[in-house]
Amino acid sequence: MRTIGLRAAIAAHCGVLLAWAAPCQAGEVTRRPFGVLPGGQAVEAIDLAGGATAVTILTLGAAIQSITTADRDGHRDDVVLGYDDLAGYIARPNFFGMTLGRVANRIGHARFTLDGTVFRLAGDVAGNTLHGGPRGFDKAVWNVVATSTSGRPASVTLQLVSPDGDNGFPGTLTTRVTYAVDNRGMLSVRYQATTDKPTVVSLSNHTYWNLAGSRAGRPATGMLLTIPASHITTLGPDHLPTGAFYSVAGTPFDFRRPARIDARAGSADAQLALGRGYDHNWVIGRAASSRPRLAARLEDPVSGRIMAMRATMPGVQMFAGGSYNGIVGKGAVPYARGQGVALEPQMFPDAQNHPNFPSIVLRPGQTYRARIEYRFSTGGRTADRP
Repeated sequence: MRTIGLRAAIAAHCGVLLAWAAPCQAGEVTRRPFGVLPGGQAVEAIDLAGGATAVTILTLGAAIQSITTADRDGHRDDVVLGYDDLAGYIARPNFFGMTLGRVANRIGHARFTLDGTVFRLAGDVAGNTLHGGPRGFDKAVWNVVATSTSGRPASVTLQLVSPDGDNGFPGTLTTRVTYAVDNRGMLSVRYQATTDKPTVVSLSNHTYWNLAGSRAGRPATGMLLTIPASHITTLGPDHLPTGAFYSVAGTPFDFRRPARIDARAGSADAQLALGRGYDHNWVIGRAASSRPRLAARLEDPVSGRIMAMRATMPGVQMFAGGSYNGIVGKGAVPYARGQGVALEPQMFPDAQNHPNFPSIVLRPGQTYRARIEYRFSTGGRTADRP
């Protein structure tokens, strides 16, 4: 086989494009090994390219490992946090880019009632069940069941079958997630699930964003965020929702106009204190929608990169207050506090324990469907506003 230079070899993998690498052709899908888990299970990486966007998906956790897109000067960088190799995802997973399930966010006291039966779940955080529990969808290796090119958007569909009783959840749940990059460079994520018994489902993705670039070393909390929500779900002292709604007017939670994430993070606000910073669910609507609507918009005035996220889910969790506890990420860059911001479209946290929240119940014969769209663009120093 002909030997090629290092740069050409790296450029051949769309998920790791750097500034000097030309965009991959639209509709390109590449599958390659990413490593082997300690138990011997192989993990694949699937590279998707469309327009000026390149995306790498892992079969571990059906995760977004990288998204490469251009700044206003055409310089291309990976804009999501994570690791360059499998070892990092094994040692310090931190939910980087992972698919969350069966239920994203917290289920209070690791239990819920459905049709008069109390289901006790595997707890993993302060007696609650977080992101599906200790063996959630993020820990599983998903099966690739389809890829698509042939002039259509480059896509991959992954499937996971979660057995009855998995982490305490009832019903065998068959879940599919499809990632697609179209010729405009938009990344769409479609979720679908069916069950053989009544159960609860709320899927999401836990990508941490930094539009400066994952290797830039500049915090994401200095970027401009817009969330078109007038309320958040109120947190109690146990980091669980109380069932009430908290108006963002006059508070550090008002991002209805673009604002720096860190501009009011030190304000004296009871909800901010309870979340130890921003770790809350913004109310985009009081029900899921059939079509994606704007959930959040992130802008880096320095690079000019803009990411507009649309989703069918009624809430979006924004997490920007955490510390990465010495994690060293892509390019051997230490991830300091505020290095990334997670924006997780979702049903409301602990929904099954709050009858006034939108339902997350799925029954036999029904199909759970949800969708997220990530649209990338660039602006000037004073970028366009929504």
